[in-house]
Amino acid sequence: PSVLDSFALLSGQLNTLNKVLKHEKTPLLRNQVIIPLVLSPDRDEEIMRQTEGRVPVFSHEVVPDHLRTKPDPEVEEQEKQLITDAARISPDVAQKQIQSLNKMCSNLLEKISKEERESESGGLRQNKQTFNPADTNALVAAVAFGKGLSNRRPPGSGGSVQSGQPGAGAIIAGASGMQQVPMSGAPSQQQPMLAGVQMAQAGQPGK
Repeated sequence: PSVLDSFALLSGQLNTLNKVLKHEKTPLLRNQVIIPLVLSPDRDEEIMRQTEGRVPVFSHEVVPDHLRTKPDPEVEEQEKQLITDAARISPDVAQKQIQSLNKMCSNLLEKISKEERESESGGLRQNKQTFNPADTNALVAAVAFGKGLSNRRPPGSGGSVQSGQPGAGAIIAGASGMQQVPMSGAPSQQQPMLAGVQMAQAGQPGK
């Protein structure tokens, strides 16, 4: 009977607690301050996660700083001194000081905004692209591999070789623009091949 009586008492208290927690006027528990009952000098990963790495341990050293509801006595003395000094200033003097402080703050904000604009514009000028990558790639391909170059010969740069002209020492006009130099001891009547063009022998009509 004593166990049943205790169970009935606990059940009634739990029902009452649930009704209180479910009431619309009951504030959320997550908005309430929790008082620690256990302090440990060991590292607590859960506290690290909840405080984003600011509080690694919850020990006797950090609890007074994190859970205090009043400032330090030295801070309270400084606040009292400031309140006393503020009460001694007349409204006109206070208004002049406020205007002067506002003016200084406005000038400082203007300087900061000007520096930010100049730094942004300077960064944009530095990051601005001064060349066209497509043109650069086309130029490199033309110089290195001859891509996109025309095979046409310039006008008046030679045609068929006239008969009676010596074949050796003639300049072959074409895309190569190279000059053929006669070799020592070679006969003057020869048929050199250069750039796919065959020179005519002396006494034969040109092709």
